[in-house]
Amino acid sequence: MANINILERRTTAGTKYPLQTIRFQKPDLEGQLHEQTNEVYFRPNAVAVLLADRRNKQFIFARQFRLPAFLNGSETGYLLETCAGLIDEGETPEQAARREAAEETGYQVSKLTRIGAVYTSAGGITEYLHLFVAEIDSREEHSTGGGKAGEGEDIEIVQLSFSEAREKLLQGAFYDAKTVLLLQHYFLQHS
Repeated sequence: MANINILERRTTAGTKYPLQTIRFQKPDLEGQLHEQTNEVYFRPNAVAVLLADRRNKQFIFARQFRLPAFLNGSETGYLLETCAGLIDEGETPEQAARREAAEETGYQVSKLTRIGAVYTSAGGITEYLHLFVAEIDSREEHSTGGGKAGEGEDIEIVQLSFSEAREKLLQGAFYDAKTVLLLQHYFLQHS
């Protein structure tokens, strides 16, 4: 394990998940210890799943309001995204991916492929995001989706053809990192 010395941890905020200010020492490249102070937001691990209907050559996305995006300059605050959510206690990433797809879009996943996992913002957030591509058949009967009641998600379901999604990706018209990652992976694998 790395030679990291935690000197002080102080919870500075957080009603749902803690934000801590942490003072620590770590060695530099020559091995000399230096002191630093960072803020770390402790968020649970999560999943993101790209829903692909290969038969009809389309993706299913969720369009929803994101307050941080709005506060940081997005004109409307609405982003077009892959399905995503936190992993519940006792749940595997695969179970969470299937649950989130059903809650947000109403579609049941027929085949789920894990493509990897990433830290969402390793400089300040603990969240580790498991990435999946799921096959669905958009012609099959499905529920309305829209998000979990009581969470204020109000999700609009958006279908884009593979070619429309690829063009939007090339134009830089997706603003959500997990969506960009999953689409890039998909198009690299299915070019």
